[in-house]
Amino acid sequence: MEDAGRQAHWENVYTTKRENEVSWFQQTPAPSLDLIVQAGAVSNSAIIDIGGGASRLVDHLVEQGFEDVTVLDLSGAALAAARSRLESHLGASANRVSWIVADATTWEPARAYDIWHDRAAFHFLTDASDRAGYIARLERGLKIGGHAIIATFALDGPEKCSGLPVARYDSASLGRTLGTAFKLVHTQRHEHATPWDSRQIFQFSVFRRED
Repeated sequence: MEDAGRQAHWENVYTTKRENEVSWFQQTPAPSLDLIVQAGAVSNSAIIDIGGGASRLVDHLVEQGFEDVTVLDLSGAALAAARSRLESHLGASANRVSWIVADATTWEPARAYDIWHDRAAFHFLTDASDRAGYIARLERGLKIGGHAIIATFALDGPEKCSGLPVARYDSASLGRTLGTAFKLVHTQRHEHATPWDSRQIFQFSVFRRED
């Protein structure tokens, strides 16, 4: 999908549906939070949430005292909703978050992060050139020794989401796709319950940036 079409799709999603009317909604993103801590994140670790949308991960990270959090998404509407929610709940603490409206396949990172988190963005990249663009940004945007936490639909997960096809992975196939700069250090499956109580199987994989 072209950048403009991809952005238009997600702007439409986030301007026509409420937060809990999308299948990926989580009140508490427990698997992500647990893996961020397991990856060794401390209060001043630089954490970026790729494709964060209106996710509540940022709320929990700020509440837990993380001071350097960035959320990147194609949809300005999604980020505006997350920012407004955060400000209403946490007041001035919300100011420690950086918000970036960009496509992760073409964005140019201005810095490198300790933790790169992506729950359900990478699996929408069904075109090889889009995947290559994303991986190039991952290589530039993650510090040597840093960790990438990437969650996709598992091999037995859904074939589509939000009306779009997805690429499904296990940890081995995702590792081959990312390349030798990333070493798999942890993997786990997760059964996500949508707001309407259907079940989706995710594969969470954690990679350490080696070189």
